[in-house]
Amino acid sequence: MGPQYFWLSGMWIFPILFLIVMLIIVYLVFGRGGFRPPWHDSSNYYSESGGSDTAFEILKKRYAKGDITKEEYEQIKKDLLN
Repeated sequence: MGPQYFWLSGMWIFPILFLIVMLIIVYLVFGRGGFRPPWHDSSNYYSESGGSDTAFEILKKRYAKGDITKEEYEQIKKDLLN
């Protein structure tokens, strides 16, 4: 049996099975929503990775850690809101 019998001998099923398996893998990786590549939704990707905080959030964190006093906190907060 030579190459002329490739399609008649049932070997045609392997390219179709390969295609089905690849489609299933692509669906499992990208389609279910568990894994998203960085280019899928850039705003969501950067916000989850600990992006930059606003000045007010940094101020609250510094006050919570005890880096600044209450008076300094109130003064900086007042400066930020103006």
